[in-house]
Amino acid sequence: MRSPLGAFIFISLMLLLDTYFFQAIKTVCQNLSPKSKSIVYAIYWSITVLAVIGFLLFVFTSPDFLPRKLRTYLFATIVGLFLAKLIAMVFFLIDDIRRAIQWGAGKLFYGNTEGEAISGDGISRSVFLSWLGIAAGGGLFGSFIYGYGNKYNYTVKRIPLAFDNLPKGFKGLRIMHISDIHSGSFMDKNAVLHGVQKIMDEKCDIILFTGDLVNDKATEMKDYMDVFSQLKAPMGVYSTLGNHDYGEYVSWPNNGITKEQNLENVKKIHGQLGWRLLMNEHVVLERNGDQVALIGIENWSAKARFPKYGRMDLAYPGSEKYPFKILMSHDPSHWDAQVRTQYPDIDLTLSGHTHGMQFGIELPGFKWSPVEYVYKEWAGLYEDAKQKIYVNRGFGFIGYPGRVGILPELTVIELV
Repeated sequence: MRSPLGAFIFISLMLLLDTYFFQAIKTVCQNLSPKSKSIVYAIYWSITVLAVIGFLLFVFTSPDFLPRKLRTYLFATIVGLFLAKLIAMVFFLIDDIRRAIQWGAGKLFYGNTEGEAISGDGISRSVFLSWLGIAAGGGLFGSFIYGYGNKYNYTVKRIPLAFDNLPKGFKGLRIMHISDIHSGSFMDKNAVLHGVQKIMDEKCDIILFTGDLVNDKATEMKDYMDVFSQLKAPMGVYSTLGNHDYGEYVSWPNNGITKEQNLENVKKIHGQLGWRLLMNEHVVLERNGDQVALIGIENWSAKARFPKYGRMDLAYPGSEKYPFKILMSHDPSHWDAQVRTQYPDIDLTLSGHTHGMQFGIELPGFKWSPVEYVYKEWAGLYEDAKQKIYVNRGFGFIGYPGRVGILPELTVIELV
């Protein structure tokens, strides 16, 4: 997108969309006075101009040109406007198609059918659909703005899980499952510290983190080492890597650091925090005289654009003798593509990655997010025969600095 051609294409799409949206603005404003129309039109096009300027600043300036917080919100607001207008366009298209059919039928069968207009007795369908489209787009954009205030609204979810083969010594084990910290996105250290304190307040036996400590660079953790080093548990803190931890989404070398050096630095941070990073290996957990296996692999995704660094062929051997197995694997697509079919004795898989797209609807007995059209398992608990996977909605955020409907999650899993 940083190429002139890419920017030109996107801006052209923005302007075409704005021009189409403007026709609906004119439709709903047709009964206003000329002065009122001019004011509405001026406001509308001023927002468009500001959005184009903001986009150009985001694309063609260095990351240090604008404060990081301003830059983040600027980009998110521009994208939010664009998506809101796309949603509104659906209603406008319905109206245009309806009018085209009506016009064609009129010409074919009646010769001189005129278009509909507003009468003193009510509102035309064109005006109604225009208002409906504007309301839908405005509602979406409003929810995006509202969601800015939810990004640190950490929610504790308590999940009791029963397994027939769970050793007696592990009955009552409380696992704190967190995922997707994305430290490079944080803008409020005190709010993050509050989330960490909520984790510690649960007093769980063990903490398991399933990847994406950073967005791209190890240096993103510099200001948060003292925050996340506070995570402690009687049975330890264990972690894995996620797709963002490999630095796949920036150009290297960066500030003299190579991609390989950055990855090594990310790994070292886990150790400096006091976390045991599992790299395609397993460890044995002991409690009340019983043992289970905890397996942790590098990122493995069934989606083509994400890497497959995970090696179950290295991590699994030796764990067979333990009666119960927990797998930490960042990407939930791994469960359906390999774990469920090739490793049926892995009882519980813990994943993250999707964030629930940070946007959706969650009601008792119902949940929806656009991400479900990409990931079969995207938030919460899923089961197949004796196997279970829990997908954490993420501690942090990336891209959009907010949460709508899908809140940041701290998962307390109790084995019962």
